[in-house]
Amino acid sequence: MSAISAEPHPAVSAFSPVARETYRDGMASLAAAVNLITTDGAGGLAGFTATAVTSVTDDPPTLLVCLNRASSAAPAVLANKVLCVNALAPGHETVSSLFGGKTPMAERFASADWTNGKTGAPVLHDALVSFDCIITEMVEVGTHFILMCQVVDVLANDREAALVYFRRAYQAVSA
Repeated sequence: MSAISAEPHPAVSAFSPVARETYRDGMASLAAAVNLITTDGAGGLAGFTATAVTSVTDDPPTLLVCLNRASSAAPAVLANKVLCVNALAPGHETVSSLFGGKTPMAERFASADWTNGKTGAPVLHDALVSFDCIITEMVEVGTHFILMCQVVDVLANDREAALVYFRRAYQAVSA
């Protein structure tokens, strides 16, 4: 098996990227799970709302999490090197909005019930599922850090529906 070159494709210079707004409008039609990403440790307590989370592999169990470099949570996440991906369910819209805005960290965490995971990262008490992780790799792309996160624990609840973001609004999805 050969590795894919890190060099850009020769045709890249022949194309212009789509406009930022065109891209954002297209992404609004891509439904995505809503997650609270939380961390705690020497770098401090922090968290943010993210839809850019996906599974990478199950051996070793790894998630990909995208973090805006300008996020108020970025310094703590990078210093702590641990995080918890808390997948949200209907009823979590308010806490999601708090974690997605300019709300001070203390107020964000005061809005819900938390425990600590194995890594020390906050686990949302009634999350659909929580993935407690150690950050193993990081790549900078444009405005974001792409974090590879090895899962060290999974805590699931028996909630019947998931919260997704679609067309710039929260939606409930159930089995």
